Amino acid sequence: MKPHEPVVQVDGQSYQRIMIRTHTIMKGEDMGDVLVRYAKPLLQPGDVCFMGEKATAASLGRAVPVDEIKPGFLARLLYRFVWKTPYGVGLSVPVTMEMAIREVGTLRILVAAVIGGFCKLLGIRGVFYRIAGRKARSIDGPGDYVLPPYNRYVVLAVDKPDEVCRSASTKVGVPVAIVDANDMGFNLIGVSDESLRRMPLRQILRDNPAGQSNQSTPIGIIRPLGAVAGQEVAASRG
Repeated sequence: MKPHEPVVQVDGQSYQRIMIRTHTIMKGEDMGDVLVRYAKPLLQPGDVCFMGEKATAASLGRAVPVDEIKPGFLARLLYRFVWKTPYGVGLSVPVTMEMAIREVGTLRILVAAVIGGFCKLLGIRGVFYRIAGRKARSIDGPGDYVLPPYNRYVVLAVDKPDEVCRSASTKVGVPVAIVDANDMGFNLIGVSDESLRRMPLRQILRDNPAGQSNQSTPIGIIRPLGAVAGQEVAASRG
């Protein structure tokens, strides 16, 4: 796989992405402490830290061993109708569908399944996940591509992500975001500061520099480098 470029250009500005390798994050760890340990020595003024949703969820105890999940009838029925994406199982296996039902409720999942199924007949994909909502969309299941021991876990969405970001930001001393980036897209899950929602995080991280499997880079730094060479001069002339 071709390595990701460390610097990207968005709207005439350059941004450096610094991916940071860590130990495997486990339940009970504080992500603020993880940032202080691994990211803080590298920080410069103007930097922003970001944390992957899956690692953050695991630290909060939101990862459930597959062996502890007993799918009910509805989960075993509905999972068959969910599109299995190339980058992960999503809700296309019984254990993840069961956890989605527990997280968002039976009624919402049924409504999402009915409307999503109708839209799929029209060639429109992704409606099920849009209706089911963030908590269902963020669920990730077991797989050989997943870093152990989470290859045998179902990882749920982060609860109160903005609060988690604010707590981490207080410790590390820079703005913090929780992101869910994969090879199919990007979702901004939580921020410590509303100004981060105006930052082009989607464009900066859309190529998923953290990787998709066992890179062990659940945190990173975004460093604004200023205007792209040539554009700053052009702007001043205008």
